[in-house]
Amino acid sequence: MSRAPYRVSHLDALEAESLFIMREVVAEFERPVLLFSGGKDSIVMLRLAEKAFAPGRIPFPVMHVDTGHNFPEVLAYRDRRVSELNVQLIVASVQEAIDSGLVRESGDGMRNRIQTPVLLDAVEKYRFDALFGGARRDEEKARAKERVFSFRDDFGQWDPRNQRPELWALYNARIAPGESIRVFPLSNWTELDVWHYIAREGIDLPDIYYAHDREVVDRNGMLYAINEYLPLKSGEQPFVERVRYRTVGDASCTAAVRSDADTIDKVIDEVAATRITERGATRGDDKVSEAAMEDRKREGYF
Repeated sequence: MSRAPYRVSHLDALEAESLFIMREVVAEFERPVLLFSGGKDSIVMLRLAEKAFAPGRIPFPVMHVDTGHNFPEVLAYRDRRVSELNVQLIVASVQEAIDSGLVRESGDGMRNRIQTPVLLDAVEKYRFDALFGGARRDEEKARAKERVFSFRDDFGQWDPRNQRPELWALYNARIAPGESIRVFPLSNWTELDVWHYIAREGIDLPDIYYAHDREVVDRNGMLYAINEYLPLKSGEQPFVERVRYRTVGDASCTAAVRSDADTIDKVIDEVAATRITERGATRGDDKVSEAAMEDRKREGYF
């Protein structure tokens, strides 16, 4: 009697790798934390953490570095999800850092860059030694060259020329006091993989990930929602467009894309056909320079 060959699907292999990474971190580090923005990648990471340690509770807190410029749908989702999972939520507030003088808000109103000192301050305050992030290598060229276990020195900084080898999925978790590791369980996933996994697992997402009508303004070919954090400039004319968000970030620098994809199957079809990454299509903060992301990561960004 012949047996059918044992095969693991592409999604199963990605999931298994991510679960292994999460369990490895919990085994090797004393104070891990999961960075949670309420975006699709961190939502998938939270689902993976739930599966990695079931039937027990997730054995680490989640932390949101809150710019204060959030989409309300995302904040509502964040609070509901952490309540459902009964996990500890830590909020590192950029607004509180501005009020205390830790950081200074830039003239353009964008707060993404000043998240970094707030993040590093929280890492020091809570003595976190491993931070799970939802970055993927297909998103952006600086992220493409970063390791799964990304070493950060005692200033929280990343040196792309001084990275540890990761042969045969062996990860070096050794750090000295004050140093830390950023861990990226989704490194080998693509945007399409993420959406296929969301569909397979039946994961709920904030509504802004699906097509809806929204008042927007066109700035350099990017559609920004009009809100209290992004007022109209002189001469700009707002209009209502059918859009959705491919990524979620600071509401003052995250653009939407024209879309009629109001179901998960339509989103998957749309993502499969696109040739521009979600950050390239929607993130104004990445347009500052060719090396904008790498510069921020060197300073300690996610």
